[in-house]
Formats: sequence, C-alpha cells, structure tokens
Amino acid sequence: MSDLFSAATGPGEPGPVAGSALDPLAVRMRPRTIEEIVGQDHLTFPGSPLHQLVTAQAGDKAGASSIILWGPPGVGKTTIAHVVSHAEDRRFVELSAITAGVKDVRRVIEDARNDRDLYGRTTVLFLDEIHRFSKAQQDALLPAVENRLVVLIAATTENPSFSVIAPLVSRSLVLSLRPLADDDIRMLLERAVHADRGLADTFELSAEARDYIVAVAAGDARRSLTVLEAAAASAKATSAAAEAPVITAEHAADAADQAVVRYDRNGDQHYDVVSAFIKSIRGSDPDAAVHYLARMIEAGEDPRFICRRVVISAAEDIGMADPQALQLAVATQTAVERIGMPEGRIPLAQAVVYLACAPKSNASYNAINQALADVRAGKSGEVPMHLRDAHYPGAKALGHGAGYRYAHDYPHGVAGQQYLPDPLVGTRYYEPTANGAEHGMAERLAVLRRILDQR
Repeated sequence: MSDLFSAATGPGEPGPVAGSALDPLAVRMRPRTIEEIVGQDHLTFPGSPLHQLVTAQAGDKAGASSIILWGPPGVGKTTIAHVVSHAEDRRFVELSAITAGVKDVRRVIEDARNDRDLYGRTTVLFLDEIHRFSKAQQDALLPAVENRLVVLIAATTENPSFSVIAPLVSRSLVLSLRPLADDDIRMLLERAVHADRGLADTFELSAEARDYIVAVAAGDARRSLTVLEAAAASAKATSAAAEAPVITAEHAADAADQAVVRYDRNGDQHYDVVSAFIKSIRGSDPDAAVHYLARMIEAGEDPRFICRRVVISAAEDIGMADPQALQLAVATQTAVERIGMPEGRIPLAQAVVYLACAPKSNASYNAINQALADVRAGKSGEVPMHLRDAHYPGAKALGHGAGYRYAHDYPHGVAGQQYLPDPLVGTRYYEPTANGAEHGMAERLAVLRRILDQR
C-alpha cells in the first residue's frame, strides 16, 4: 500500500481496484461491491449508514457522513474504504498515518476544496491507522470533516474512545467491525479457489486444508488468503501430476506455523483479554483463566504485569475466604522474577488455577472502599481520647490515653471499648461471607463485636 494514493473517478467509472496477476491473492480478492463483503452484515444491510455512503449518487448529500472503522486486522476496513471509492463522482485519496503528516493532510484538503468548487466532486479520504496520528494531526482534519469538505473514512485497530480525539469522534459515525466467523472464512477460501481473479480452479483445496486454514486464520481474512496462496505455491512445487495440484493440510501447515494471537499489548485487545482473565478467575473457571493466561504469554505480555494482576485478584476476589491465596500470589510473583520466562509460566499457571478454584470473597475489598468513601465524604471525627498518643510530655495533661484498656489484660485478649470516632460508632465496613475460611471468621467476628460493644 502506498503512503499517498489518489485516484479520481467519474460517472460509471470504477474506483481503484487490483487487476494485476502479480498482486497478492488477498489484494486480488478484495471485494469490489458492498454485496461481496462478508461477515459484517450488521453494517452492510440496505439502508445502513455504510450502505448509503456506498450507494450515494452524484450530488446526493445523504450518506455523506464521515466514518471511523474500528476492528481487528483483516476484517475488511481497507476493503470497505475501497468499496466506498467506487461510488460515482468520487475522488479517492489514501493516506497512511504511519508516514503521513499535517502537510499531507492540508494538501489533500486544499485539493478537495478545488475539486468541489471547480468540478462538484466529492473527495473521500481514507486514513489508515488513524490512532497513530498525534492530537495535532487529528485536529488538522476537524474543519474539513465538520464542513464535509472531505468524507473521512478512518481505520483503526484501537478503541476510538481512547485513540481518536473526541471532537473527531463526535463528527463521525463509529462502525465496529467484527472478526470473521469460520463460515465467512470458508466462503472466502472457496471464492478465492474458483474466482477468475483468484486461483481460477487451477488448484483443488482439500477439506482438511480448508479447515486448517480456517483455524489458523483466527477470523482474519487477509491471513487466510495469504496462507492459501503460500499453500498453493507449496502444492505446485511438490506436485508432479498434470492435473490441478491438490492443496493438502500439510501444504497449509508449511505455509503457517501458528495461529495469529489477537492481542495488542498497547491497545483495546490488551484490556479485553486482561478483563476476561480476571473475570474468569473471579467466576471460578480455571480452564478459561488458563486460556487467557496463555494468550497473554504467547503475545509477549510483560510477566510482571500478569503477576500484578494475579496478586490483586488474590486480595480482591478471594480475600479472607482463603488467606493463603495472597501468599501464593506473592510467592508466584517472586518466583517469576527470579526464574524468568518461559519457565515462569509454570508457577503462574499454578497460581491462576489455585485462585480460580479457591472460595471467593470481596468483603475486604468492599470494606476499604466503603471506608475510603466515608473519609472522602468528611465522615471522620476526632480520634477518641483514650486512643490518642500519651507518650510525649504534656499528653496526659490533655487527657490523652485516659481510660485506655490494654487488650492483653482482658480475657481472650479483647477489651470492650470504643475504637471508631464518635460519628461512626456502630458502622460496619467488614461484613464477612459464608464462603471458605471466612465462614469461621464470621462466627469469630460476631463474638468479637459483642465483646467490643460491652463498654
């Protein structure tokens, strides 16, 4: 893909399409109409904003809204942009945020103004990876988008709420693209095998090879076609028969070593996988928790980050239901720091399985949150006089420590007296559950509170 690609189209004239046999299979098979797009039915149905944008006629103001396409790689963001460019009387300009700057954006806007004023032609600006643009670069787009001088189609793999400035998001329609389902990938593979601009029936794709490619593609259309093309080359090189070579699972395996892990350490996938990891532990599903752990490890997540999340989970979600959980989590953190990866995955897996299977309680977590809320709301009060420091000269003259009961002088080491400030007397922050070890804690606490109330 070029950094700056521009093509003007007139009535009845197709937009930029790939027609060279030298182009990669994924480029040759790129859909040219909205009907050919698969896996995004929630965006392409007749009457949808995207459909209106694609089918808008010359001079038609409807459907001219700018859009932000958000989704993982290989689900059709660039394809949609090119399909939009096929509409009549459009000038299509493509920029990559990796290399383009404000100067390039301003040049496109100036050309768009000339095309609109002189020829009445709309400019469609496709900006790939907009999340790589700085705030200043994104700001440069605002006037042109607001005045519809250009129709912006921005593509991003990161959540626009975090990666695109709010004014630009508010002036655009955010369309979320979904990873392709297995059936969608199968359809694309069959289309590529038979289409004239694909393999044109010069190869046969075995069912085993098709299923293997579907599995390793992980919902990525581009990857599926890339693997198919490489597998076809492998089949052709190893075939001595005159008939069409058969692409086998072995050929597909040679073309793809492993499935793509959908995980961006700095983006939305990072937060989604980590969220699912924690929620799986909290939900007591060790299989799911280990799965998400594996995804983070395989994607190269910092093991220190994983360890921190494990320690937090032990305190927040297991708590006093199993006090050993926090000790195990901290021990795991130490072990991973000392032995490193990949061996660190073993104690990590042990800790994750333990936490997922442990009884759960967030009572301690709720207690500190409620106490903090009271403090922030001004519910503090003075420290009771008998609890104040009485060790410095003059303290006793102020009444500090007067009437304090030394706990070890009383039965069971518990002295009945007031500990909370006056405004908070009777407040209960910690309410133990009946889960795990906390069940016994609840019984003990009930006795303790009865003694403490005997003042």
